[in-house]
Amino acid sequence: MALISCKNLSVGYDKAAVLSGLDFEVNQGDYLCIVGENGSGKTTLMKTVLGLQPPLDGEIKYSDGLNKNEIGYLPQQTVVQRDFPASVFEIVLSGNLSHNSLKPFYTKAQKQAAAESLGKLGITELSKRCYRELSGGQQQRVLLARALCATQKLILLDEPVSGLDPKVTAEMYSIIQELNSQGIAVIMISHDINAALKYSSHILHIGDRVFFGTKQEYLKSSLADGFISSVGGEKV
Repeated sequence: MALISCKNLSVGYDKAAVLSGLDFEVNQGDYLCIVGENGSGKTTLMKTVLGLQPPLDGEIKYSDGLNKNEIGYLPQQTVVQRDFPASVFEIVLSGNLSHNSLKPFYTKAQKQAAAESLGKLGITELSKRCYRELSGGQQQRVLLARALCATQKLILLDEPVSGLDPKVTAEMYSIIQELNSQGIAVIMISHDINAALKYSSHILHIGDRVFFGTKQEYLKSSLADGFISSVGGEKV
């Protein structure tokens, strides 16, 4: 059974659709990369899947024991987020907020989960550091650890390596791949078509034309030929 299933989905703002008629699903262990031209609606789609805004039409079903508040989310970083004056542990622990409802305090189990997330990302030694004092790569690891606190099933990543140098970028992709190999499904927006083709199991291409299928099916499509060439990518 799919964790998320979208049928005839339309997304946008103020009743104006950016994308219409989307059909796709994500199963346990899938690695779905969302690609397409700038402004095609990728982030809008992700916010709709997260329940941060309602769909204009169609439906999103959450199944296989997944609830909307159990999806880990790593958004694109802003200047304000990079300068957030909190400790690393506090940032990671806040990934539990969606589970707390009206509870004013974190539980012992949630604090343990935050510590385990730090360990998985190899940043336990940073737990007491101030977040805004970290490098860009360290901050992204912290935010990924935060996303893990919210879920053991599905993480949504919006350009997770934006602004990182090549070495740190490779490290982030390796970490995400390792989490996926442990059974966590991944939905990742990426402008890096080479990375999308290297790591994904499925591709959702959105724009004037829409494609959803396995990576192998995408590589055989005429849509892939034109897009990969236009962004300077290479078939793998």
